Amino acid sequence: MLTYQDVSGLFPKTSGIKDDAIQFYTVSCQAGAKQPKGLFVPVSEESGSLQEAISNGAIAAVWPENVPVPGYAPNHFPLFYAENILKGLEKIMKSYLDYLTQHEELNDSTKVIFEHKGLLNEQDSTYDIAVMAENINKFGCGQTKAGEE
Repeated sequence: MLTYQDVSGLFPKTSGIKDDAIQFYTVSCQAGAKQPKGLFVPVSEESGSLQEAISNGAIAAVWPENVPVPGYAPNHFPLFYAENILKGLEKIMKSYLDYLTQHEELNDSTKVIFEHKGLLNEQDSTYDIAVMAENINKFGCGQTKAGEE
């Protein structure tokens, strides 16, 4: 499982509760997706609101450094701040992929919910984490921050 400790190692600037034992069962780029014990990563404006992600089970989020946190966000809600959300998602996926390849015997793993078709393969939709990380990197070229026009 992906943990708070794993993610905070990638994003040192945080707010909210700091608990290295928190486990993320899902990582989602879509606020509307059911994401029990989820880490929400809003890669674009189409990702949806933090409030919607929380109502669908998100227990933490990666948040753009230059975007104010909504007033409705609970004070204890863990936020990991990233300069570039797409690069942040790529870091999470690469780090988690490295972890999975080193621990092939694991029975439990974090589920990645990734429904942004523009970031998937052009010919075939895939949910392979390595392919998604590569496509995120390609998609992110020329973009600086999620939600920026």
